Amino acid sequence: MTTSSAPVSAAVRARIPPTVWVLGFVSLLMDISSEMVQTLLPYYLVSGLGASAVTVGFIEGLSVAIATTTKLFSGIIADWTRRRKMLAVIGYGLGAISKLAFPFATSLGWIVAAKAVDRVGKGIRGTPRDALIADVTPTEIRGAAFGLRKSLDTVGGFIGPLAAIALMFALSENVLAIFWIAVIPAFLAVFILMIGVKEPDAPAKTKSDKPFRIADFAKLNPAVWVVILGASLLTFARFSEAFLLLKSEEAGFRPAWIPITMVIMHAVYGLTAYPAGRLSDRIGQSGILASSVVVLAASYLVLAYANSIPLFLIGILLWGLHMGLSQGLLATLIAETAPSNLKGTAFGVFNLMMGVAVLLGNVIAGLVWDIHGSFGTFILGAALSCAALPVLIWISRRGSALAR
Repeated sequence: MTTSSAPVSAAVRARIPPTVWVLGFVSLLMDISSEMVQTLLPYYLVSGLGASAVTVGFIEGLSVAIATTTKLFSGIIADWTRRRKMLAVIGYGLGAISKLAFPFATSLGWIVAAKAVDRVGKGIRGTPRDALIADVTPTEIRGAAFGLRKSLDTVGGFIGPLAAIALMFALSENVLAIFWIAVIPAFLAVFILMIGVKEPDAPAKTKSDKPFRIADFAKLNPAVWVVILGASLLTFARFSEAFLLLKSEEAGFRPAWIPITMVIMHAVYGLTAYPAGRLSDRIGQSGILASSVVVLAASYLVLAYANSIPLFLIGILLWGLHMGLSQGLLATLIAETAPSNLKGTAFGVFNLMMGVAVLLGNVIAGLVWDIHGSFGTFILGAALSCAALPVLIWISRRGSALAR
C-alpha cells in the first residue's frame, strides 16, 4: 500500500483545518449517544428479549451492511452534487431520529427497525464526512486528520459507556430509560454540524465532468481496489464488538458493568489512533497495518481463554490497540489512492465491500458461538487473522507498486 513521501517538516508546519475539528466533535457527540445504546443492546437482546448469539450477530452484521450499502450511494451523490455538508446533515439527522425509536424497543422488530434507520443515517453521513476531510486537508497531514477524527470519535466511545454505567446504577438498570437519555447528545451533534461546518467551494466543472455512470467504477484505479480488498479481508476477520459485550458477562461482569468493556477499548483506541496516523504520514501505512493484524490475533487468543476479568481486560486492551492502529489508516489509504473527482465514490465502494465482509463474518461468528460457545468464536477469529496476515502483506506490497 502507499507510503507518504511528503517531508517531515511539511507535516509539522501544516495545521489541521477547523472543519476537521468540528467534524470530530460532531462524531464525538453522536458516538456518546450511540455507545449509550450499543453497549447495552446485546445484553438487552439476550436477557430482555431472549435473542440468540446468531441473532445478535445477524442484527449487528445487517446493520453494518445497510450502512455500508447506503455509503456507496451517498459517495456517488457526494461526487455528483459536490454537496458534502448537506448529505452529512441528513445522515446525522437520521441517526438522531433513530434514537427516539430505541426506548420503544420491546420486540426484535423494534430493534431491527431502529437499527436500520440509524445505520441508513450512518451510511449517508460517513462517506461525505470523509470526503469533506479529504477535501479540506493538505495531502501531507491526511493521516493525522483522519486519525484525529477517529480519536475524537473514540472519546465519545469512551464517555458513552461511562455514562451508561452511571445511569445503570442511578436508574436501577432501567435500560429503556437510558435509551431516552441517549437522544440528547445525538440532536446536539446535528445542531453543531449545521452551524459549525461550511461547505467547501466545489472545484469548477470542466467539459470532462459528466454525471456518474456505472462505468465510473472502472475509473477507480488498481491501487484503490487493492486497498479495498485488503480492508475487506481485515474486516471479515474482525467480528463485531457485540461479541465482546456478550463475553464480558461470561467473564464475570454484572450487567451494570458490561459497558466498561467499551470504555477500556475506546480509551486505548482513541489514544493510539492519532499517533498511528501521524506515524503513518512519516513511515507509511503497510507496517502499521500488518502489526495491527498481529495484535488482533493476540486479542482473540486471550479472549478465547478469558475465564476471569483480568484476562478478559487484557484481551480488550489488545482489541483497542488493533483498532487504533488500523481504522484511521484505511480511510487515509483510500484518500491517497482515489482519483480526485471520485473520492466519494471510492469511499462508498470501500464501505460497501466492508459491509458485506462484516455481515458474513458476524453471522459465521454467531453460528459458531451458538454451537461451540465463545471459545470457538474467538479461536476462529484468531485463525482468520493469522490466515489474513500474509495476504495483507502481499496486498501491501502490490498496492505500493501500483501507486508509484
